[in-house]
Amino acid sequence: MPQTITRGFKLLLEEANARVETLTPQDAQRRIAEGALLVDVRDPRELEREGRIPGAFHCPRGMLEFWIDPESPYFKPPFGEDRPFIFLCAGGWRSALSAATAQDMGLDPVAHVGGGFKAWKDAGGPVEA
Repeated sequence: MPQTITRGFKLLLEEANARVETLTPQDAQRRIAEGALLVDVRDPRELEREGRIPGAFHCPRGMLEFWIDPESPYFKPPFGEDRPFIFLCAGGWRSALSAATAQDMGLDPVAHVGGGFKAWKDAGGPVEA
């Protein structure tokens, strides 16, 4: 008999979006220009296939908790900087969950780009191969 999932991805996304600020691509670009770090949580294959955002820090979603925690052997220094963090994925789901996780771990302030990379590109945001 399959297990019953009591808190599926839809509920997790609803909870994350209720407490994490969602930015338009234009708002994200303004905040990046003011010093926020854009964290791209897409899979490396997505970056190869669809391109990268210049200046974005790439952190695969599966490594997020390990790269954020300074006590982890996998800690990455950009997460130790005193600045806002904006998360981005392909469509806005993983970035919402990532921002909520980062917030739970103590990063502040955090936000994510609604609509993700697709919205970024559709809004004319810069992309490099």
